[in-house]
Amino acid sequence: MHIDVLGAVRALHDDGTPLDLGGPRHREVLARLVAAGGRMVPTDTLVDDLWAEPPARAVGALRTFVAALRRAVEPDRPPRTPPRVLVTEGPGYALRVPRDTVDVHRFEDALARARRTPDALPGLVAALAAWRGPAYADVTGSTWAQRERIRLEELRLEGVELRARLLLDSGSGAELVAELGAHVTEHPWREPAWGLLARALHRAGRQADALATLRRARTMLADQLGLDPGADLRRLETDILRGSATLQPARAVWTAGVRLGPRTTVELARTLALAGGDALVHSRRDRLAAAQAAERTGDIALTARVIGAYDVPALWSRADDPEQSRAVVAAAERTLTALGTEGPAELRARLLATVAVESRSADLSESERRRAGQAAREAEALARESGDPALLVFALNGAFLQSFTRPGLAAARDTIGAEILGLAARHELPTFAVLGRLIRLQSASALGDLDAAAAHAEAAEQLAVSTETPLVPVLTGWFRARVTAARSTEPDGPAAATAAAHYRAAEHALAGTAGMPGLHRGLFALALLGLRLLHGRPAPTDPALDWGPYHPWTHPLVLLARNRVEEARTALVRAPEPPLDHMQEALWCLTAHTAARLGERPVAVRAATALSAARTEHAGGASGLLTLGPVARYLAEAEECAGKR
Repeated sequence: MHIDVLGAVRALHDDGTPLDLGGPRHREVLARLVAAGGRMVPTDTLVDDLWAEPPARAVGALRTFVAALRRAVEPDRPPRTPPRVLVTEGPGYALRVPRDTVDVHRFEDALARARRTPDALPGLVAALAAWRGPAYADVTGSTWAQRERIRLEELRLEGVELRARLLLDSGSGAELVAELGAHVTEHPWREPAWGLLARALHRAGRQADALATLRRARTMLADQLGLDPGADLRRLETDILRGSATLQPARAVWTAGVRLGPRTTVELARTLALAGGDALVHSRRDRLAAAQAAERTGDIALTARVIGAYDVPALWSRADDPEQSRAVVAAAERTLTALGTEGPAELRARLLATVAVESRSADLSESERRRAGQAAREAEALARESGDPALLVFALNGAFLQSFTRPGLAAARDTIGAEILGLAARHELPTFAVLGRLIRLQSASALGDLDAAAAHAEAAEQLAVSTETPLVPVLTGWFRARVTAARSTEPDGPAAATAAAHYRAAEHALAGTAGMPGLHRGLFALALLGLRLLHGRPAPTDPALDWGPYHPWTHPLVLLARNRVEEARTALVRAPEPPLDHMQEALWCLTAHTAARLGERPVAVRAATALSAARTEHAGGASGLLTLGPVARYLAEAEECAGKR
C-alpha cells in the first residue's frame, strides 16, 4: 500500500489501484495521522482537529472512522487480531507504515539527502515530480492542514531551488531558464531564486539578460520592501561582470593516479569546512574520499599527511554521520599501524588527534571510548614535545572531546578551553580561538557563571566575523535563549513564554543550517522540557515534538504527563545509562527526577551516584544551549528517594 498526500489524499494498492477510504472525514483522519509522522495522536487532538465545534458524540464518530479505515487498509486482517497499520496506542492512534510508502515522507527524506550530498539529486528530482497539487488539497477548513500546507510548500520551494542549484553546480542548468523565470514571477520575494535565474541565463550565454535579472531583483527589493539585495546577489553580479571562474561548474581537483591530488583536495576541504553549512557537509565527504584515494597510492607518509591535515575545530560530542567518522578513524588507525611506533612524531600525533576528534563520545562502545581516550593522551604528549602550537591545539581539541568520561568535569574542560584560547591568541590561530571561546562559554554555562559565559559569547561572535564562521551566531543565539530560560525563574525575570519564544527562534536558526554535527534532532524539545521543569510544570506532550536521541530519558516524563504511570515506570527502568556527552548531566537529572516521582529507589541510587560529582553544575548547561536548572535540585530528589537523606 502507498499513501499520497501531496495533492488530494489517497491510498493505492501496490498494483496502483485505489483503496476506498470512505468520505472526507475518513480521509482527513488518515491525513492527520500521516502528518504526525508515525507518532501517536491523542483522541482529544484528533477530535479538535476534525471539528471546530465537536458534536456530542465526536469520539464515537472518530472510532467509526478509524474502524472503517482499518478495514480499508488491512482488508485481509483476520477477525479479532490486532491491527498493524492503524494502531491504538495509549490515548490515541498512530499510523505504522514504512516511510518510503508515503509520498510526503519520501519527499522530506529526499530533500534532507540532497542538502547533504549532490549525489542525491536524482532522488530529489523524483520526489518533486510526485507533487500533484497543494499538500492535503482536499482537506479544507482545517487549521492543522493549513499549517502543514504552508510548511510543506516552503520545503517544496526549497527543493525546487536546491535542484536548480545542484544542476547549475554540476555544469548543466541552461535549460532551467524558463522554469526559474516562472518561479521568480510566482515567488518574487525569494532572493535566492533571482540568483539562480541569473546563473541559468549566464550558463545559457545570456550575460546581458543575467545582469538585467539582477537589476530587476534590486529594483523590486528596493521599491517594494526598502531592502538592498543580499551579499550573494551582489557577489554574483560582480562575478558576472568580471567573468569570474567561480561561475564555471565545479571540477574534481584530483583523480586517482595524480599523486598530490588527495593532499590538495583535503586542504581545500579543510578551508571549506570553516564556512560551515553545506560546505562543511561536502568538505567532510571530500576529506574521506581524499583519505581513501591516498591509501590507494600506497604512500603511507602521504596518507598520514592527508588524514591529519583536516584539523577543523570540533565542538560537539555527537556526530551527524557516525559511519563516516568511523571510516575516518579506521583509516587513521590503519595508517598508524603502517607507520609504526618509530614513525615521524608529528604525523603520529596528527593521526592520533584525528582518532580522538572523530571518535565522538556519544557514539562509542566501551572499547572504542578507551582507545579514543588513549589516542587523545598520546597525541597531546607528542604535540607538547613537538613545540608546534598548531599541532597542540588540534591535540587539545581531541582531549576536549574525550573529556566527557563522567558528569561534573566542566572545570576540567574550562582549563582545556583556556589553553586552546591562549595558544590561539599567541600564535594567530583564529579558528581555534573561536573554539576556545565556545568551550569556555559551555564550561561557564555549566558552572552557572552566565556573565562569564556571555562575555565568551560576545568575543566568539566578534571572532566569527573575521574568520567567516557563520555557525557561531547560531550557537550563541541558543546560549542567550538558555539565559532567558534561567532568568525566567527570577522574581522580575522574563516570562516563561518569552523564553520558549527565544528557544523557538534559536531552533529556527538551527534548522536553516547544515553541518552542525549531532545538533539537529531533539534539542528544541529538550529545551522546552527543561523550561517546564524550571517552572514545576509537566513535560510537553505535543506529538509533533521530535525528541531525537534523547527519547529514552524524556519519554518516561512524557508518559507521566499523560497519567500513564505504569508505562512510565517500565520506560524508566528500561532506559539505558545516558551517553557520555554534553547532555549527560541533563539526562541523569531527568532520570533522577522521574525515579523520585515514581519511587524507583534502585534507579534513584544510580542517578545520585552519577550526579554526585556534578553537584555544583547546571543540568544541560554543559551544552551552552539549554538548562534544566541546578543539578543539586535533582540530586537532592534522587538522594531522598534513595534514602540517603
